Amino acid sequence: MEAQFITPIREWGNIEGINDNKMPVLSDSGQAGLFVDVFRNAVEQVQISQADVEHKQYLLATGQLDDAHTLPIAEAKAALSLDVLISLRNKAMESYNEIMKMSV
Repeated sequence: MEAQFITPIREWGNIEGINDNKMPVLSDSGQAGLFVDVFRNAVEQVQISQADVEHKQYLLATGQLDDAHTLPIAEAKAALSLDVLISLRNKAMESYNEIMKMSV
């Protein structure tokens, strides 16, 4: 059988999750679950990235890290995820302060 170098274009079909028009689920406190999940995911990402940095530092200190360039990459990821979390917190505080200034 001869190898094909040009593959014909096929139609993709439906992609799940697009145009579902789902409303955000409200939690017990009445807040949109999506808003709470953003902060929860940001905190979890900071914890995961920091744990990865600590693990790679341990491996480097014990001589078990084969590629030393992964440690600075992990440190940069941890710093970036912390910066994102801090920015989210600051924006949430600014929004809260603006809401408190509104007269009802």
